[in-house]
Amino acid sequence: MSEKLITNTDAPHHAGSRDGEAPRPARKPAGTAELPLAKAINAGLRKAMGDDSKVLLMGEDIGPLGGVFRVTEGLQAEFGEKRVLDTPLAESGIIGTAIGLAMRGYRPVCEIQFDGFIFPGFDQITSQLAKMTNRHEGQVQMPVVIRVPYGGHIGAVEHHQESPEAYFAHTPGLRLVSPSTPNDAYWMIQEAIASNDPVMFFEPKSRYWHKGPVDLTGSAAPLHASRVVRTGSEVTLVGHGAMVTVLLQAAELAASEGTSVEVIDLRSLSPIDYSPIIASVRKTGRLVVASEAPGFVSVSSEIAATVTEAAFYSLEAPVLRVSGFDAPFPPAGLETIYLPDADRVLEAVDRAMAY
Repeated sequence: MSEKLITNTDAPHHAGSRDGEAPRPARKPAGTAELPLAKAINAGLRKAMGDDSKVLLMGEDIGPLGGVFRVTEGLQAEFGEKRVLDTPLAESGIIGTAIGLAMRGYRPVCEIQFDGFIFPGFDQITSQLAKMTNRHEGQVQMPVVIRVPYGGHIGAVEHHQESPEAYFAHTPGLRLVSPSTPNDAYWMIQEAIASNDPVMFFEPKSRYWHKGPVDLTGSAAPLHASRVVRTGSEVTLVGHGAMVTVLLQAAELAASEGTSVEVIDLRSLSPIDYSPIIASVRKTGRLVVASEAPGFVSVSSEIAATVTEAAFYSLEAPVLRVSGFDAPFPPAGLETIYLPDADRVLEAVDRAMAY
């Protein structure tokens, strides 16, 4: 089923200019490009397909249309219909076919059109894909990537704005990652495709059209490494995907009020790289974990429990969580109430500081 494309309204960025002169484009370092996150994934897919003829793309409307969000735009024209396959509307069939292809030596990349559409394929993912290598005592590899546009902030209807990552993080045998920047998106999709294990690649759809520098000639950071994206000394904020931008906004607000906040981008949800988180909490003594997903039995819950075990004597306050509410995602008009924003994060920062 085709969905209406949500267009990019971001205005292009230009460097300042003198009066009477046309704006001059900002200079980019050699080997970098200013790309929206969606185009960065597209470039990463193109690079992976060019490097390895066994990489195939599969999904609904990903061929001539280029997908609902145009992430695969132009790839079928470049690589042909045998490597960029428009599939029937059947997520279970997409994943099941990918499993068979992986057993024959291919590296399929499946697109799930929207987060809420993944559940017809849930059985194949959790019962077969996640367990196949273990079932064959390591003799069968499953290099399958499942791309999942997820999260809110796009004003869509039911089944189009969910955050189902905890279901899959709970399943042994699956790797889960989520980029928050175009540069990470470009490199992480290539690292995911290169993995011999199945990787769930969660793409924050609300960030698809936000631009950032992409280093096309550098090297990839480790796929499962957390990263400190802002240093601070009094409170640690941890999140992933689109939430990282919200945390950085909250950190700016906190700084204006005299509170120094450190922000960590998880990047990987399974496995989680705890080293930067524990080191930060031992420095700040306070931790706030934020996510768009409901808070009950969530990735945030796991982080809170693990940090409490590993850094209990460093904590000056309980680990606090900021999340979506434990209710089905509401109609679009209420999404700003449901989803955590910088003010809700800042309120948690204030509560942590009050202990």
